[in-house]
Amino acid sequence: MTTITQIQPLDVPSAIVQRRSIKTFKSDPIAPELLKQLVELTVAAPSSFNVQSWRIVLVQDEAQRAALAAASWNQKQIVQAPVTFVFAADATAGEQDLTPILEKAQETGAWNEATVGYFKNAVPQFQAGLGDKRREYAIKDAIIAATHLVLAAESLGLSTCFMNGWIEDQVKAVIGATDNPDLAIAVLVPVGYAAEPRLNPGRLPYDYNVFVDNINNPYQG
Repeated sequence: MTTITQIQPLDVPSAIVQRRSIKTFKSDPIAPELLKQLVELTVAAPSSFNVQSWRIVLVQDEAQRAALAAASWNQKQIVQAPVTFVFAADATAGEQDLTPILEKAQETGAWNEATVGYFKNAVPQFQAGLGDKRREYAIKDAIIAATHLVLAAESLGLSTCFMNGWIEDQVKAVIGATDNPDLAIAVLVPVGYAAEPRLNPGRLPYDYNVFVDNINNPYQG
């Protein structure tokens, strides 16, 4: 079993270049200290106003994984991987009590009293102005956190797979969130040790989908 002490972490560029979406996992467990480090690096992600609207459920129990796989069109990687991170997004996070967030930022010295005073008013106003976009913005924050997870995992010798094939109501039932209409499922990410490697399928030339200043001016590199 691989442990965190046996791994020389990859640098960020190497993790980005090396990472692949793995579809077949070994059943090897992830050491608790390594899993904790993954969580720490995941929640280090930025979020709008630092509200941290993600709600991350680590699905590890065998029966829970089977139920989650059933809610995801029976994709086998959820059953195979020792843990799947379910990234949910709370559309009402900015409307809740911000005191813990504000106090922590003051404690670290990141925000002074004036900044805290500004955020106390700005966050609720921004949230109210979003209207129907609240769900979308919360999902964006959750996806950013999920990206941190997959790169951290790759760096630490683990593999991942972004999954966008699932039935939201069924996934919410698995994680016990059926009665929360403001909670959206953003993405599922199985994490574990790859059973087989995958090659790089390649990317399109820059001038196909990268532009400078406007979409009619392709980037040449």
